[in-house]
Amino acid sequence: MIVEVPLGARAYPIHIAPGLLANAAPLLGRLAPRGRLAVVTDAHVAALHLPAFVAGLAAAGLAVDEIVLPPGEATKDWATLELLTERLLQLGVERSDAVVALGGGVIGDLTGFAASILRRGCAFVQVPTTLLAQVDSSVGGKTAINAAAGKNLVGAFHQPALVLIDPDVLATLPVRELRAGYAEVVKYGLIGDPNFFGWCEANAAALLAGDAAAQAHAIAVSCRAKAAVVAEDERETGDVRALLNLGHTFGHAFEAEAGFSDRLLHGEGVALGMALAFDLSAARGLCPAADAARVRAHLASCGFELSPQRLGLAAPAARLLHHMRQDKKMKAGTLPFILARGIGQAFVARDVPLDAVEAFLSGVVAA
Repeated sequence: MIVEVPLGARAYPIHIAPGLLANAAPLLGRLAPRGRLAVVTDAHVAALHLPAFVAGLAAAGLAVDEIVLPPGEATKDWATLELLTERLLQLGVERSDAVVALGGGVIGDLTGFAASILRRGCAFVQVPTTLLAQVDSSVGGKTAINAAAGKNLVGAFHQPALVLIDPDVLATLPVRELRAGYAEVVKYGLIGDPNFFGWCEANAAALLAGDAAAQAHAIAVSCRAKAAVVAEDERETGDVRALLNLGHTFGHAFEAEAGFSDRLLHGEGVALGMALAFDLSAARGLCPAADAARVRAHLASCGFELSPQRLGLAAPAARLLHHMRQDKKMKAGTLPFILARGIGQAFVARDVPLDAVEAFLSGVVAA
């Protein structure tokens, strides 16, 4: 299956196929004019998938320079960005070469950002190995690292030349990682596709249990949705792409409180954030309370913990709001929130007073 991301001269395809990881050479060879590729991954992914990936490339006559980084969100920092760019320069990577990101969202974001600044921009390829990266972060060209002030605050828009998705790799994911990725799947239904949310309610259990057909369907629907949004609003200059941030403003605040660590995975933060976004929408009379309850019930049924207390993240509301103020979407001192008028009816709200958000969060952390 091929999903096109139509961006004119910067258009690129998303290839989705079982077994693609070991058979990527015909597609990647076109992006290796010198017959050489730099592949960036992390230690966990390297142990599981790098040998098969490299063997497939080598069999086609492609040489590979491997760069293996530590796993985890902490890798998305200045120090690792410097290490990676210096290593790529040492390898002699040229502007006409492509750098391959083999891994989850952390590797994709970091490698894409490095490619965007290396020699003022070289090509890169996304080969996502987590569900979250396959359905969200590998598509759309957002690249970034984290800063002390918050998540993804330093980065660039730099579209990949190609995205290769092999659903088979999901079989190696821990259940927690698969669940975290599912948060970004169900998000598409909550934003603008109530029928897909209904499909999620009926099929989430099978997807999380490893059902290949359910996973393939979810990936394809998500990639088509993301591609359509990116084509309409590539750099988030309007409200269309901003809708993809449903759950992220709240979620990033709790991620920051967790120190951007494995205490709270990104998808877990997004799930909590989506529940809170619907709760706030209902509290402000924008969304039927029954819809907010339905969202919370579905996420809980998938195994998401939606209580900041039980997550050990019941920080004072003022501190959570401080984290939110570091959001890159802040403009003229105001922070837009992605709220909803119902399931599949998300919208950008620019008139939510921050003191009202603080009061809402006080109730959440005290509940």
